[in-house]
Amino acid sequence: MLKLEDIKKDAQIRGIQSQEVVRIVQVEPVGEDAITVYYKDNQGKLGEQMLFRSDEARLELATIGKSWAFDAPGKEFKLGLEAYRISQASLFDPMMAVHTSNVEPLPHQISAVYEAMLPKQPLRFVLADDPGAGKTIMAGLLIKELIMRGDARRILIVSPGSLTEQWQDELLEKFGVTFEIFSREKQEQCASGNFFDESNQLICRLDQLSRNEDYQEKLQATDWDLIIVDEAHKLSANYFGNKVNKTRRFQLGELLGTICRHFLLMTATPHNGKEAEFQIWLSLLDSDRFYGKFREGAHKVDVSDMMRRMVKEELLKFDGTPLFPERRAYTANYELSPMEASLYEQVTTYVREEMNRADNLDGQKKNNIGFALTMLQRRLASSPEAIYQSLKRRRKRLEKRLEETKLAARGQAVHKNGVAETLGEYTIKKKMDLPEDFDDLEEDLSAEEYERFAEQVVDQASAAETIPELEAEILILKDLEYQALQVVQSGNDKKWEELSCLLQDKPEMFTSSGARRKLIIFTEHKDTLNYLVNRIGDMLGNTNAVCTISGATNRDERRKTQEEFRNDPEVIVLVATDAAGEGVNLQNANLMVNYDLPWNPNRLEQRFGRIHRIGQTEVCHLWNIVASETREGEVFKKLFDKIEIEKEALGGKVFDVLGEAFDNISLKDLLVEAIRYGESPETKAKMNEVIDDALNLDHLKEILRRNALVEQNMGLEELYAVKDEMEKAQARKLQPYFIKAFFTEAFKSLGGEMRDRESGRYEIRHVPAAIRERDRVIGETRTPVLRKYERVCFEKNDLRQPGKVMADMLHPIHPLMHATTDLVLEAHRSKLKQGALLVDPSDESLEPKMLFIVDHIVREGGNSLEVASRRLQFVVINEKGEASSAGWAPHLDLLPIDDYDRNLVTDVLQSSWLQNNLENLALEQASEKLVPEHYNEVKIRRERQADKTLAAVNERLIKEINHWSDRYIKLKDDVSAGKQPRMQPEMARRRVDELTARLEQRKTELTALKNVVSSTPVVIGGALIIPQGLLAELKGESQFSVDAAARSRIERIAMNAVMNAEKSLGFEVKDVGHEKCGWDITSRPKSNADGSINSDRHIEVKGRAKGQSTITVSKNEILYGLNQADKFILAIVIVDGDTFEGPYYIREPFQQEPDWAEASKNLDLNKLLSKATAIEASL
Repeated sequence: MLKLEDIKKDAQIRGIQSQEVVRIVQVEPVGEDAITVYYKDNQGKLGEQMLFRSDEARLELATIGKSWAFDAPGKEFKLGLEAYRISQASLFDPMMAVHTSNVEPLPHQISAVYEAMLPKQPLRFVLADDPGAGKTIMAGLLIKELIMRGDARRILIVSPGSLTEQWQDELLEKFGVTFEIFSREKQEQCASGNFFDESNQLICRLDQLSRNEDYQEKLQATDWDLIIVDEAHKLSANYFGNKVNKTRRFQLGELLGTICRHFLLMTATPHNGKEAEFQIWLSLLDSDRFYGKFREGAHKVDVSDMMRRMVKEELLKFDGTPLFPERRAYTANYELSPMEASLYEQVTTYVREEMNRADNLDGQKKNNIGFALTMLQRRLASSPEAIYQSLKRRRKRLEKRLEETKLAARGQAVHKNGVAETLGEYTIKKKMDLPEDFDDLEEDLSAEEYERFAEQVVDQASAAETIPELEAEILILKDLEYQALQVVQSGNDKKWEELSCLLQDKPEMFTSSGARRKLIIFTEHKDTLNYLVNRIGDMLGNTNAVCTISGATNRDERRKTQEEFRNDPEVIVLVATDAAGEGVNLQNANLMVNYDLPWNPNRLEQRFGRIHRIGQTEVCHLWNIVASETREGEVFKKLFDKIEIEKEALGGKVFDVLGEAFDNISLKDLLVEAIRYGESPETKAKMNEVIDDALNLDHLKEILRRNALVEQNMGLEELYAVKDEMEKAQARKLQPYFIKAFFTEAFKSLGGEMRDRESGRYEIRHVPAAIRERDRVIGETRTPVLRKYERVCFEKNDLRQPGKVMADMLHPIHPLMHATTDLVLEAHRSKLKQGALLVDPSDESLEPKMLFIVDHIVREGGNSLEVASRRLQFVVINEKGEASSAGWAPHLDLLPIDDYDRNLVTDVLQSSWLQNNLENLALEQASEKLVPEHYNEVKIRRERQADKTLAAVNERLIKEINHWSDRYIKLKDDVSAGKQPRMQPEMARRRVDELTARLEQRKTELTALKNVVSSTPVVIGGALIIPQGLLAELKGESQFSVDAAARSRIERIAMNAVMNAEKSLGFEVKDVGHEKCGWDITSRPKSNADGSINSDRHIEVKGRAKGQSTITVSKNEILYGLNQADKFILAIVIVDGDTFEGPYYIREPFQQEPDWAEASKNLDLNKLLSKATAIEASL
């Protein structure tokens, strides 16, 4: 019982906040029988409560368990502190997503996620790296890192329909993150009526959302932490005069931007060559910064802070060598046989005449007919089999339609006055959502949808308006069909002969041992695909050697085919349509043939990107088969010849900009013109001029220059910076060793048991009910903690083992780990502030120290409680008040003190410096260094971000205000002069007022973004560290040297010996001991002659006086060494007076991590030296 009058400032009291001990900050009397107390709990949170006389019975002054009593059991203190550290894992492992995902990211992917995107709060960004650069990997890392940092819970991905399942698979397989795919059925069956609100991690099809206003309405009622749009260039808009023509996709993009905090657009083609349209598109990220129509000279923009683009040719691996090998393209020309040439001319004449007739029609019918005839022409170029089958199907469909129309005409007596009856509209058998702009059909539909649509339309769309016209067209088709059959039956297929020669005669088709290399052949049509499968199978003498992927291949079959092509040595050739050009990765092959050429240059790059992507190690070869005497073949030959010329100057970059080169006229339009008017000299001259202009060296350089405005190049300096950060993060990463050590001990303390199974994998036969119940209370995912786990592991390399079930990887946000950590933290959190006595077994000095864990938060401005940045730091303070960083997990190197030793240090506990307010001592130290450094870092970053945005917004809106002010004056003058302008002056004046208000509002928002606030730092806990040297002296033992100067001298001699030895090899050497990164010296070898770089050497130095027989290494040193694997070297120097022996180098000196209870290991010096090598042998 505690009287109200006895409650004073700084008193530590139990009973105010349950059984937790709190510290009183202030007391305010309220009459005689009540007081208001302000207090801080053991997490530093401020609380307020009114206490009455009736509360006195439950209050007591804390004696046991009070702050800084140093009476908490050391073992429980260490377990509680490690639980706290793991609960804040992202603050200790800044690349946690990398270390817990099944990926090995490359330098440009690391810099994109950890340098370009994560520091931006909020994120509004365009990721525009080239195709094949691994943008999905970057997005996956961003998603997982934001989840692990607690910065994102609700995440929406919007992608083209053909890529949704690939997104779902990759996020699960590579990042262990489960996303649902939105569907109409899920929406109809959901209990709340809004599936967008029910699901926290969702993937949606772009056009399913853009074409459904009901879905958009439901979406608008939700909010998201992160939205990612893949292939975001599809969210396009353009100007028609001064009016913005917003597509439904663009309107969806505007909606998405308003319902999320972080917004990421992903595309490899952000700029279509038209600056005005590019800036409208960027307005999706910032509508103020890109307000109004782009006016040449008036609106120049710098978007380097909101967009990143890296081109393939600039990307490097960690060894400094190019990431992508060279690309080589060849044109394989062939001549048509006389029969083929005759068929070509006859079909082309039919196509041309039908196109001319279709010109007299309008609307959708004209578009459909134009598309059908274009496809017919493309099938003519594809193969005799394809044109024969297409003509036959078209003839049959039109005959059926003629029969139906005649029947309808007779039944309704529709012949009146002898006038021919107009035909009814034909029907497409399966309705599809088509793009608003029919010209964009191939670009906007997925390859699978495009193939399906082509099948539906090409065989039935006709320009015939009457029954006689239809009958005449059928007669023409019969004749063409007969000619095509003649060509097929002749077996005289010159295009196949050209492919056959390539397959049999080209040395690139074979390995040095004569075995066939894997090859991908792209065609545009299913008929040609089937034809090629038969012919190639016959030629190779093995039908199993050929596999296929087309629009008709379902998801499971497609995945099975990919696996067969990758792993089955019998499968040599993959014949595919463009459905394999999207989301299929086949870098195990390096040969490709375009049997049919796409009329969209972006598809050309997309196909090449199937083999020319991350993981490809060999030069990629591409053959384009062209009949140069045909009209479209002439266009392609001219195109490829021009590409070859410009490739001399631009290298592989020419492939990257093909799609952007044709920005004024599309390649498709050029090919259609060649078919329709190709014989005229004017058309040929125009065609040559268009190709010359599109692929003019200056024009291509201008595109590259335009792209380079936001292009980041990664030179060696940037590469080294990324490597440094990665290696420091790798050394202290929590996975697998820190996590495994903690979980094993914590799970055991809660009554659980893990059994060893395969190497690195364990079985959990029973999860205690307490853990499952805790997950039910705190679980944030739909994946509950299970009753048992067949296999768990801690290292991503142990997830899969041949013939074994896939394991669950336990990491900080895995439900089982999360619930276990939370239970341990609840049990031991109060002990952190209570404090413990810990022994440092490797410290031979006599000076005790205080170890504190300090937490500092920088909040958003105003009264917001939202965290802008957070930092945790371990600080050691000696009795003189001198502070220094203690590294990332110093408690693991310390041992709980036993009862006997505790009695020995009673006098130490009574030391005057420990009787002061220890918490204030820690806060003073934090306020001098940690707080200002952290606050200024966040403030400067925010100011830089906000100032750049504000300058751009200010410039844009001021120009718009001035434009509309001038317009207002002119309109007013026109009205005064008696004119009647199309816009009233009042409308212009309102626009000025609206823009002025908009500018002021945005200034206010950006000023608030800059005004971050520093919270008062909080001491989470602390321990008094007793050096082993002090205990030895108190016990009268002599094995510990008390000569600190002698120890320091030995360490200095050892460091100098190693640094001089490394410098003698010509290496760049740096002492990094003060950085607490897990080793003492970084030694950087010179670059190789080919420009590649070698791995840095991370050297831990141990100096020992001659005659000593052991070396003590701490738990952290062992775990850091294991984390770094072969990069880590232990260097031993034996010091004898002023002379020394060594250094002796031992690579991978540690084979196994210490048990949880071990803080250090004593290693036999002679055994270590027996494994050592001289410096030269360590290279």
